[in-house]
Amino acid sequence: MIEKMNNFYSIYLFIYLSIQKGEFSMEAMLNNIFSTLGSYLSNYILIVALLGGGIWFTVKLGFIQVKGFGEGMRRTFGGMFKKSGDKAGADGMSSFQALATAIAAQVGTGNIAGAATALAIGGPGAIFWMWIAAFLGMATIYAEAIMAQKYKKVGDDGEVTGGPVYYIRAAFSGTFGKVLAGIFAVLITLALGFMGNAVQSNSIAAAFNTAFGVPQWIMGIILAVLALFVFLGGTGRIAKITELIVPVMAAFYIVGSLIVIIVNIKEFPYAIHAIVVGAFAPSSIVGGAAGATIKLALTKGVARGLFSNEAGMGSTPHAHAVAKVNHPVEQGFVAMIGVFIDTFVILNLTALVIIMTHSIPTGETGAALSQYAFSTLYGKGGDVFIAICMFFFAFSTILGWYFFGQANIKYLFGSKAVKIYSVIVAVCVFLGSLAEVELVWTMQDTFNSLMVIPNILALFALSGVIKQVHDDYFKNRKK
Repeated sequence: MIEKMNNFYSIYLFIYLSIQKGEFSMEAMLNNIFSTLGSYLSNYILIVALLGGGIWFTVKLGFIQVKGFGEGMRRTFGGMFKKSGDKAGADGMSSFQALATAIAAQVGTGNIAGAATALAIGGPGAIFWMWIAAFLGMATIYAEAIMAQKYKKVGDDGEVTGGPVYYIRAAFSGTFGKVLAGIFAVLITLALGFMGNAVQSNSIAAAFNTAFGVPQWIMGIILAVLALFVFLGGTGRIAKITELIVPVMAAFYIVGSLIVIIVNIKEFPYAIHAIVVGAFAPSSIVGGAAGATIKLALTKGVARGLFSNEAGMGSTPHAHAVAKVNHPVEQGFVAMIGVFIDTFVILNLTALVIIMTHSIPTGETGAALSQYAFSTLYGKGGDVFIAICMFFFAFSTILGWYFFGQANIKYLFGSKAVKIYSVIVAVCVFLGSLAEVELVWTMQDTFNSLMVIPNILALFALSGVIKQVHDDYFKNRKK
């Protein structure tokens, strides 16, 4: 309670002193407010909602992330090579295309910059808590996917659409359900469609400026034009591009990371020790983040894990809703693999490269820390490698987040508003490339956290339905 009072007192003190000095800035004030709110959400609400929800669905669904893992892998990698009848259109996408769109959004700057920030602040132990959050999140995203499938709709444009707004309305009838769904739709459109995509383009532009000296405004124009070209092609073009980009970008990053890890393989036991011990005794890890505590490791691990794999946030269900499957549970299996690839493969590689190259004590954070770690082997090529990965990761996220926002624009304003939305997002992509606006980054983080609340509430309210759909699949499969 004292800590909460201190947080709000700091806002008051900041405003008071700024006015007294004649340096009052609305932007600075809003940044302080959203930063405090965001910290409160990530330090308390997310821990309870995400870990609690993950534990609840893990137990209720009989450890589905273990029981259904093999099935998920078969459906995911079998779907990669399926060529017949998998074109995306008004009736949706193939199961793999839906997963590719979800992974496009999941695997973004959070896997490079987010993981590095968690390590720099929370120490290696933050990665352990990312593992826990991801393992539990696999059960949560399974529940999200099957509800998105169950309650998907055909929009006024004749296309299949779906997402949390529809299962929120199913969970809560009347005015409360409408208001809660409306709040979620506004939050995700602002957080991902507008602010989030500005943040992603800024990461690309900054990385290319560092690696190649390309002016950020030029990169911004290129990104905006490319993005608008894909947006205007509709669901079919988004599915086709993400289906192509995701496997290529994942393979490129995996190979580049594994080379660094293999060269430093003697440090692998140290890395595992640092992650596991650092989760419970951060101060005992030599070279760990200064001032890291168990609380910091836990909160940064869970918060950064959310922004990386998005399990429980309510974003990826928009992609899984439009998958063409015979039963909702089939897409639930595939959705779990998205979290596995994002956290246990891509994000883990970033963490291992940073820890095994002993890069944390340099004092760098974010993408700069990742660049430093890769440069220990590749030299200047480390900047180039990260810049290329950042382009693919962040650009694919722009496409995924646009798609998620689009579903909610249709819900709020109808399909006629989609073209206007496309242009606004492209403008945000360009403006975001020009400079990092701290307020935009802070607001996006805060809105991401706020999205969790209505989504998790609806999933809890629909627990009985989720279990019923889950049991129906396994009961019929036995027959």
